[in-house]
Amino acid sequence: MEIEDKSQTDDEIVFIVRDAEVPFINAIRRCAMVNVPKIAIEDVNIMRNDSAMFNEVLAHRLGLTPLVSNIDAIEGLPLPGDDDYEENNSVMFSLKEEGPKVVYSKDLISSDSKIKPVYDTIPLVKLKEGEKLNIEAVAKVGYGKEHAKWMPTTVCVYKQYPEITFNEDVGIDYECADACPRGVLKSDKRSKEIKILDIENCAMCKSCVRASIRNAQSEGKDESYINVGYHENDFIFRIETDGSMPPKEVLLQACDELGEKADKFIRFSEGGSK
Repeated sequence: MEIEDKSQTDDEIVFIVRDAEVPFINAIRRCAMVNVPKIAIEDVNIMRNDSAMFNEVLAHRLGLTPLVSNIDAIEGLPLPGDDDYEENNSVMFSLKEEGPKVVYSKDLISSDSKIKPVYDTIPLVKLKEGEKLNIEAVAKVGYGKEHAKWMPTTVCVYKQYPEITFNEDVGIDYECADACPRGVLKSDKRSKEIKILDIENCAMCKSCVRASIRNAQSEGKDESYINVGYHENDFIFRIETDGSMPPKEVLLQACDELGEKADKFIRFSEGGSK
């Protein structure tokens, strides 16, 4: 198996995996989405809420506010299933504001300086003149399989590597390039060819193939000039996070989790402990 890094930013990583199989790639995707621990607000105690927003809606907004959840931030915090999970939740948030103002995520005061909202400008609620808000909240570590607020990825997808070929026995169909919605193809009538500009951007929607078939049928032919397929064991993988943790860290933790599950299954199959 070969892995090629295509691009990497603070919130997104794109890489190519070659000579792999769909079940393995999909297992990594699922682990990245639901088996990587992340911290989010779970318990909300609203002592006062004079705003027009219902308590349940406000609590839901707080829960979905992304918090810094990298390895350093959540180190030492109990995970679901630990004996002290319910009792030892030391990350507390307080929110005490008075209108008129818009209350933003930056107004959340954390008991742990390392764990705080990723973005300061997420609007939570609008208070009018004289309206007050007094809230205490507890953040817990959880997994995406329990709730979307604990899911570290906003995008975690893969697609098989596209393959575009041309039928040299059929006359060049320049119009099929114009049918591509992503600009993957370009007609070059001077060199009498259709150029592939960015094959990795191809969505394999086959708009170009359908356009070519229509043009061929209008001329009394059945064959398409262009064919779109994919490499069966090559994949383009993309992970995007909400900023709570780096995408590379999500990927590494997902691979570690998958490896632990495989080791556990091997031990079980050999008659060992679960």
